Amino acid sequence: MLNRVFLLLSTLLLSAFQLTAAPKPFVFNGQSVPAGRKLATLLHITDGRDSTVVPVTVFHGRRPGPVLGIIAGVHGYEYPPIMAAQQLSKEIDPEQLRGTVLLVHVANVPSFLGRRIQVNPQDNKNLNRVFPGKPDGTITERLAYRLGNDVIGRCTHVIDVHAGDALDDLRPYAGYYNYFDTPELSEKGCHMASVLGFPYVIQFGNEPSLKDQASVYCSREAIKRGIPAIDIECGRFGLPEPEHIAQIKQALQRLLGHLQMTESQPAVSIPPALITQRTTVNSTHTGFFFPLVKAGEFIYKGRQLGYITDLFGNHSADVLAPVNGVVLYMMATPPISKGESLFSIGHLPKAAQP
Repeated sequence: MLNRVFLLLSTLLLSAFQLTAAPKPFVFNGQSVPAGRKLATLLHITDGRDSTVVPVTVFHGRRPGPVLGIIAGVHGYEYPPIMAAQQLSKEIDPEQLRGTVLLVHVANVPSFLGRRIQVNPQDNKNLNRVFPGKPDGTITERLAYRLGNDVIGRCTHVIDVHAGDALDDLRPYAGYYNYFDTPELSEKGCHMASVLGFPYVIQFGNEPSLKDQASVYCSREAIKRGIPAIDIECGRFGLPEPEHIAQIKQALQRLLGHLQMTESQPAVSIPPALITQRTTVNSTHTGFFFPLVKAGEFIYKGRQLGYITDLFGNHSADVLAPVNGVVLYMMATPPISKGESLFSIGHLPKAAQP
């Protein structure tokens, strides 16, 4: 009888020890990161002619938990996410962390250093249009391939952080993908996006399946791999405005709390409005664009949103709202070409309509 009691107690103690024991070292980029430590490292990418690096900080927690990938700077002119990532890297304490954070400070360093909007100046390709990339492609395609395999593929959750660049006025929001054949993945993404504290959550996809499509986008590469992923869009005109940097950082801290990787962050007091449908307004002419509204404004069908002139300044067309909704983002600089996007309008649920 005593032997059985002793055996039972030994088993319980062993189980408790295993639950509290520090996790094994996390191996990243050929380097071992012990539990409770962090590592700043560079991923090196080259195509034989051009080369670049990706600065990543690995925070390996003292206790086991999720592996969260935070990716900033896929577009190098979108500064608020990059600045927020830099600040957050000084505040995450791996001694207090559950799980592991892979923090990509700037995914597209050539775009960042070259002050280029959307594209990598080395091959003029948009990193957020070439996933999953290619191991033997151009420098941007190889960059996407490394991000997909060395970062995204190592994660249990992913967040890709963006902002409006030099052309765009933008209303901050979060987003997630919804595909009908992966409802659990969509639900996890919805919960992740809803805790960030943004007034709107945009539902992307809304299609039967992603199986027969290329991933194309960074966060959708995670979805393609069966990993819950969300997006942030916060910031305008590429400006590193402190309020947007702080808003992004707080959202990332809320996500860490939601995943129980850190102590819980304050709950969102007002649930976000879910936007499941958007309408894009494209330019019908080439010339100068003059907006009459700003991002975040509520608009009604038929309202004049702006007008276009030709290169001589002669009036070409008025731009009218085709639907009721809220302006999520918009072109806010004068040059415009036929077919370019002017506005993205979110269709608001009745409860969120003014």
